[in-house]
Amino acid sequence: MAKRSAARKQRVDHGLHADNRQSGVQLSVIEGGWDPIEDDARPPKRRKRQQAQQRRTQVTPPAQGTRDQAYVKNVKPKSEGQAKLLEAIDKSNLIAALGPAGTGKTYLAIAKAVDYLRAGKIARIVLCRPAVDAGENIGFLPGDMEDKLAPFLRPLYDALQDRMSPKQIKQMLADGQIEIASVGFMRGRTLNNAFVVIDEAQNCTYVQLKMLLTRLGWNAKMIVTGDPAQSDLLPEMSGLAPIAERLEKMEDVSVVRLKQADVVRHPLVAQMLDVL
Repeated sequence: MAKRSAARKQRVDHGLHADNRQSGVQLSVIEGGWDPIEDDARPPKRRKRQQAQQRRTQVTPPAQGTRDQAYVKNVKPKSEGQAKLLEAIDKSNLIAALGPAGTGKTYLAIAKAVDYLRAGKIARIVLCRPAVDAGENIGFLPGDMEDKLAPFLRPLYDALQDRMSPKQIKQMLADGQIEIASVGFMRGRTLNNAFVVIDEAQNCTYVQLKMLLTRLGWNAKMIVTGDPAQSDLLPEMSGLAPIAERLEKMEDVSVVRLKQADVVRHPLVAQMLDVL
């Protein structure tokens, strides 16, 4: 009995001491402080995303006056012919742009394609170009199909890089939002919800152009660019001029013929076109 009484007294004394210690401590909540329970309850991926978001918000903004050309550069016509071409692109689903070198046919077509993609009007851009050299036999090119076609498609990449950053182009090419293809691989396709640019069409035969024009699908826009006077094929083989003459009779097709006055390259280009 004595042992039980002593143990009971010891428990009571211990409880009194604990109450005294608790009564002497004052807890205060700091608003906005760290909650270990709440933090531990968050999934690890969520914590990582929140930390990454905090680091992004702490990045120093760029200095005033610096800009990214791909996001703020606007394309405006520099001649009457270019204004007609831009108007025709917005008006018609099939456009043929014919004119001499330096009139901005390819650049304006790709610029409008990028604008349509960013605005969500189309889902992808398809850039097509014939793999025809300029009369110089350079032999077999090394690498796979993309490596072999790269030299012929280089002008299209240059026009894209003037409107988008290389990182964006690489990502969109990987995602399929931008496709650069050769004429030889277009048969049998239907291009829906796309902006199609057929560049250097003067190097396509009549049969090739007919095949390309019939690839047009729903909610799609196609523009054919070229200069009939600068064909690398035999004069009777190029199909751009006869195709344009026949399309010009259709009401729903726009055929824009640019002139030397629309040349926006070096002034010597327009002068050389008069004498060459």
